[in-house]
Amino acid sequence: MALNHNSKQFFIKMSKLRFIALEQAASRKIPVVEVPAKKVSDYYGSNVFGEDAMRTYLSADMFKKFQAYVEKGEDLDETLADAVAAGMKTWALERGVTHYTHWFQPLTGATAEKHDAFFEPTSGGRVLEKFKGGALIRQEPDASSFPSGGIRNTFEARGYTAWDPTSPAFIIESGTNKTLCIPTVFVSYTSEALDQKTPLLKALHAVDKAATAVCEYFDKDVVKVHATLGVEQEYFLIDRALFYARPDLVMAGRTLFGHAPAKGQQLEDHYFGSIPSRVRAFMQDIEIEAYKLGIPLRTRHNEVAPSQFECAPTFEDINLANDHNQLLMDIMDKIAEKHELKVLFHEKPFAGINGSGKHNNWSLATNTGVNLLQPSSKAKENLQFLTFFVNIIKAVHEHADLMRASIASSGNDFRLGANEAPPAIMSVFIGKQLTEVLDELEHNGNIKIDKGDNMYMKLGIDKIPPILLDNTDRNRTSPFAFTGNKFEFRAVGSSANCATALTVLNAVVADQLVKFKTAVDALIDKGTKKEVAIVNVLREYIKESKAIRFEGNGYSDEWVKEAKKRGLSNVKTTPQALNAYLSKKSEKVLIDQGIFNKVELHARVDIMLHSYTLKTQIESRALGNFAMNQIIPSALEYQSKLIENAKGLKDLGLKEEAGHMVDIIKEISAHVHTIKTNVEAMIEARKTANALNSAEDTAVAYCDKVKPYFDTIRYHADKLELMVDDDLWPFPKYRELLFVK
Repeated sequence: MALNHNSKQFFIKMSKLRFIALEQAASRKIPVVEVPAKKVSDYYGSNVFGEDAMRTYLSADMFKKFQAYVEKGEDLDETLADAVAAGMKTWALERGVTHYTHWFQPLTGATAEKHDAFFEPTSGGRVLEKFKGGALIRQEPDASSFPSGGIRNTFEARGYTAWDPTSPAFIIESGTNKTLCIPTVFVSYTSEALDQKTPLLKALHAVDKAATAVCEYFDKDVVKVHATLGVEQEYFLIDRALFYARPDLVMAGRTLFGHAPAKGQQLEDHYFGSIPSRVRAFMQDIEIEAYKLGIPLRTRHNEVAPSQFECAPTFEDINLANDHNQLLMDIMDKIAEKHELKVLFHEKPFAGINGSGKHNNWSLATNTGVNLLQPSSKAKENLQFLTFFVNIIKAVHEHADLMRASIASSGNDFRLGANEAPPAIMSVFIGKQLTEVLDELEHNGNIKIDKGDNMYMKLGIDKIPPILLDNTDRNRTSPFAFTGNKFEFRAVGSSANCATALTVLNAVVADQLVKFKTAVDALIDKGTKKEVAIVNVLREYIKESKAIRFEGNGYSDEWVKEAKKRGLSNVKTTPQALNAYLSKKSEKVLIDQGIFNKVELHARVDIMLHSYTLKTQIESRALGNFAMNQIIPSALEYQSKLIENAKGLKDLGLKEEAGHMVDIIKEISAHVHTIKTNVEAMIEARKTANALNSAEDTAVAYCDKVKPYFDTIRYHADKLELMVDDDLWPFPKYRELLFVK
């Protein structure tokens, strides 16, 4: 018996729908997962028009020209574009592809695509498969309904997608349908960026240029620096029938009601536990599709909360890694349907247990194969490591508020600072050993550590202390932690496009490296030895950025007080956090480096504010509707039964027992009254917020005046859940959502 939102069963009484959903969830059969080949290497990248495919479908000369175009930024002439398009078309058609699309990432929070058939009509009522270089390079989708933040009027529909050759084209399969997807940027008619990819590419160019210039102090062979990324994607999985029986999940992506079950995550028995068979099949199916698309998924495991899981790939260049993460989220949604599951990417779908993040493991690597954040046995490379390490900390300190703004969203506001998510206070964790190294460098410029057993490496320069090999533990309460050879930006939300946070991170690091090189060159020009000049500037940076370093418990009240003493911001809400984008300091970093122009930056903030308002508005409406139309009626139905019971007890002369029933009846009435009163007040607050003129004022009003009603209404609804007859309760409960697999 199928259960979905189009089914006639959707009109069944909600409490009955709940039990139908539970019956279906408990009786699911695990689909058979078909493996394409015995070895992953036999089919890995089979749906990607990558290097191997290009070598096959392009001439040697054209392949060499294309590589030069990508690596050196040489011009793309019409002949090369036509050759690549022809090779791509032939490759795709041989695999049964019928349509192609420019795949892009607008500011909606999702990916977008418009499919075009390969064929064009010819004379005599016939068709011919065609795909020219012009269609590969640029398309003109109708852009009128995409967010623009006022850059364009709605009636000005033109927007352009332009091919990003650094991210290979790929084939998406949906049953027997196959579509060629070409990663692109998306810009307005007047060339303003309307997507996530365009500013990210600009930020990556900026950090490449700045980091390469600094690397010249250490290795003249370095001509390019790549920013790399490994994304740990957390998510929840619940049965599809249970999902559709929870209208709050359907509408808002999170549960607006729900009392904590007797067992949640307190036993911590789910973390790294045996993966349930049904979930394992889902994961295997995801991995097969990911491998076909060249997504290097390596890790899968249970996370801390019940029904929470994680997958993670190996490191790739950021642009490709980000495309892969967006693609992976689409794949997970589609595969979940096949397995009668629903993936929840919301940062906090369930109250009282862990939320989900998207941990961004970020580093910098040279074209010579050196990870700039990896200590080495060579003195020069360790001075290089310290140079980048200290500059990154300095960048985060200088732009902590902008870093906080880059991870702001309505969903992340519920997650930050709760159940293993880092707090809203930006800080950097580097571990005990590196703290000692920086402290000694700051105070003395020299330190000797006698550890023996090759546990450390001396740098060979008196002003530089030794650096230990295994130099950090993990601090899960830190939003930005050093983890041995990379920084982990843990504060990014699970539903986010990584590009938003990584655009900011790479931009602020690029800006800081430019300042560092200017300061060092000034000292060298005055006759200071290069190594000494570098160390002297680093010592000043260590002193100036010391406040951002924190090794303790980010959840503690003591840290909140200490952070305030240090002058660190504790910005808890998105509307407040987004202001940082428009500060003079932030504008200077983002605009001066060409990441955004002023119009783009202000438009982007307006879009994010508007998104926050709409999501909070949807939650408010859903909360009020479900409370008034489903929870209160269920409570009143149960109360009516109690009233009849109390009357019967009185008729039997059992006054004391009847009195107990009356107490419960009164308690239900009190909860119902409080819910009704607060829903009405919330509606009035919403009307007031909607009447405001600016995007910022409206978002702030929704945050400060509308959202506070959520907890009060939920508290009393959850109390009713504990009181009302289980048979009458309209929604699947937490114990069912989280533990029925």
